[in-house]
Amino acid sequence: MDKLTPLAASLADRLKARGETVAVAESSAGGLISAALLAVPGASAYFLGGGVIYTRAARRGLLGLSEDVIAMRAATEDYAQLLAGTVRERLGATWGFCETGASGPTGNRYGDAPGHACFAVAGPLVRATTLETGIADREENMWRFAAEGLAFLEGVLDEAG
Repeated sequence: MDKLTPLAASLADRLKARGETVAVAESSAGGLISAALLAVPGASAYFLGGGVIYTRAARRGLLGLSEDVIAMRAATEDYAQLLAGTVRERLGATWGFCETGASGPTGNRYGDAPGHACFAVAGPLVRATTLETGIADREENMWRFAAEGLAFLEGVLDEAG
């Protein structure tokens, strides 16, 4: 967690200073993004909740998504944007954040290579991006997805002012 804590602490300071909140839907990072945000003392001031949305059952049960949305291709910027907006709305957060991808050691069933991740933010600004690490190591990708995701969220908050 040592690598993620400084990123999360910077986000926490910014969110608290602005009186804003965040909700997280992550997949291939396996909860590391939420864990990093919760590791910062005072997290209840800015972190409303999150979930590891790893399966169709989780999409339905935790986010209440309909069957047609559940069938949507995951690991895309459009899908990440949908989940970021959904978790934001369901939890009443200022910002919704989503990470979805293929951590490895093989790609996902959609044909994405290991190390592929999409991130999206929904809130006062709406942004999405894709990361390709080129790495097949599952755990290394999970840590990279978490770090890159937190950095992406911070960049969007910077852009929002």
